[in-house]
Amino acid sequence: MNFLACDLGGTKVLLGMFKKDLNDESPNLIIKKKYISSEWVSFELILEDFLKNECRNFTHPSSACLAVAGPVSGNNAKIINLSWNISGKALKNKFNFESCELINDFAVQIYGIPYLKENQYSTIQDGSHFGGSNNDDLHAIVGAGTGLGIARGIISEEKVKVLASEGGHVEYSPKSKSEWELKIWLKNHLKIERISCERIVSGTGLSRIAEWRLSKPDAQNHPLQKYLEEIKNSDVLRKELPEKICTLSNEGDQFMFEVERIWLGAYASLLGDVALQELCFGGLWISGGTAPKHFKNFKSDLFMKQFLDKGRLKDILKTIPMKVILDEEFGLFSAACRAKMLLKTT
Repeated sequence: MNFLACDLGGTKVLLGMFKKDLNDESPNLIIKKKYISSEWVSFELILEDFLKNECRNFTHPSSACLAVAGPVSGNNAKIINLSWNISGKALKNKFNFESCELINDFAVQIYGIPYLKENQYSTIQDGSHFGGSNNDDLHAIVGAGTGLGIARGIISEEKVKVLASEGGHVEYSPKSKSEWELKIWLKNHLKIERISCERIVSGTGLSRIAEWRLSKPDAQNHPLQKYLEEIKNSDVLRKELPEKICTLSNEGDQFMFEVERIWLGAYASLLGDVALQELCFGGLWISGGTAPKHFKNFKSDLFMKQFLDKGRLKDILKTIPMKVILDEEFGLFSAACRAKMLLKTT
C-alpha cells in the first residue's frame, strides 16, 4: 500500500511516494521530486505532474499528507507568497485519495520523531531524568530556518498528539550590553516597536546581526560592506548571506565570529526557556535548515553554557534530553510518517 507526502513551501515543493513495509515502521521512499514553486500556477498542477509522470508505474497512493508553510484551518491553507489556496478535501476528491490531510510544516515534524533512525539525528545531551513524570511523553521541537518554528507533542505507544505553537514570536530578551544595542538598532532599522525571538534566532536574524555589527565604525572596511549594498535590491543575495557569515567565521573573521556567537547564544537561551516552559522530558529537538550546518556549534561550551544559564533551575535543564535533527528532508519524512498513520484510519 502506497502513500504520498509533500513538503510545500513558498520557494520549493518536495513530493515523495512511499510504500508501507511490514518489516520497517519508518516510511520507505519509492521516488521523490523537487519542484520550483514559482514555475507553477497552482499546486494541483504540480501534484498532477508528479502522479502522472513520476509515479505512473506505481500503485496509486491511498493517503496523502501535505506539510504546508503557513497556517492551516479546516484542512485548508493559503500560501501567501504564491497566492495558492489549497483544500485537502478538494485534493482528496480530485486525486482519489482515501484521506488527505494538510498540516503546518513545522508542527508535522512531531509525527516524524518516533520513527527517526540513528543516522537522522545526534544527541547533544542525554539527560538524567529517571521517569515517573507526567511529562515523560512530552517532546518539544525548535527550528531556526528562514523563520523560527516551535511545536510540542505527546508521543506514546498508543498515539501521537501534536500541539502547535507560535512560541517563535515571544519577546526577545537581551542578556548583555551588546544584545541590548542590537535590539535597539533593530527597532530603529526595521521601524518596529517590538523584537521577537524570530528576529534574532533565524537565518534572517543572523543576517540582521551581521548588518548591525557592520554598521559600527570599526567595521567600515569589512569585505561584506559591498555585499550589504547589493542585497538591498536582491532577495536571492540576502538568502545567501547567512552562509557567507558562517564561512567567514570559520575562516577566522573576528567580526563574523562575534556575530555567530551572539546568534548561538540567543538560540541556546531560547532553547533553555522552551525546555523550562514545557518540561519536555521526552526530548528537546533542534530542527530547521540551520541545524545540520551548526551541529558542531550546538555541542560547544558556549552553547551549553547559555542553554543552562537559568539560575536556580539549571539542574532541571540537565535532566532533559537534547538532540539535533541532521536529516535535511525531515519535513518530507515527517509528512510521510503522518500519511502512513492515516492509512490505519481509512
